[in-house]
Amino acid sequence: MENKKVLFISQEITPYLPESEMSLIGRNLPQGIQESGKEIRTFMPKFGCINERRNQLHEVIRLSGMNLIIDDTDHPLIIKVASIQSARMQVYFIDNEDYFQRKSTSKDENGKEFADNDERIIFFARGVIETVRKLRWTPDIIHCHGWFTSLVPLYIKKAYSDDPLFANSKIVYSVYKDDFKNSLHKDFKDKVLFESITKSDVKILKEPTFLNLNKLAVEMSDAVIVGSKKINSELHEYIKTLKKPFIEHRDTEDYIEAYSQLYDKIL
Repeated sequence: MENKKVLFISQEITPYLPESEMSLIGRNLPQGIQESGKEIRTFMPKFGCINERRNQLHEVIRLSGMNLIIDDTDHPLIIKVASIQSARMQVYFIDNEDYFQRKSTSKDENGKEFADNDERIIFFARGVIETVRKLRWTPDIIHCHGWFTSLVPLYIKKAYSDDPLFANSKIVYSVYKDDFKNSLHKDFKDKVLFESITKSDVKILKEPTFLNLNKLAVEMSDAVIVGSKKINSELHEYIKTLKKPFIEHRDTEDYIEAYSQLYDKIL
């Protein structure tokens, strides 16, 4: 039987970003799943604070060169790749000069959240999906980590639902304590619209808060994981009301096996 394929889309992966709960899972989970016999692909944003020379990133010319239109403006999609040799694992990076050249992830040096974070997460979600399409790689499971990946479930289920590459893909969304404080841009709900996504699909984004963005992500997913020991309490209660597979936070010793079992269950 052909090996199942798992697409990991992560906000943070160490060693490219500092160690955190999320970045360690982003690093160790794909390796563990690969060692269990599944095929993997891993993506993250190419934040400007990632040292390309030290981490030996290089552009993948055959995958780059596409333009994504967001709010009527063209933005070139650049794909880079690096290898974590000890894990025999490649990481693909979504890059763009407008969105990912600044020297931090989602806030400036004074802790102020970037005003265009809404467009950055749109670009990242669509950039990953378009790159996977170019690779002609059909994921059985798509596992998203962190709010920066929160639009992927919406796009897969609504905009790309007729694409045979994703027709049978199951989406797992991991929620972390990585919240942002201010609402995203007031026009976010309109900028998100793409292909067959309707205004009614994203009406919850009328107030584009961390809570509502994550509610939309878990609604559009097939299973949900609590990735941090403590997450937004209202979001936690909301997840519990959904009639879908759900895993509470697991310690580092057993989460890989638990997640793997969840993948098998929803497949």
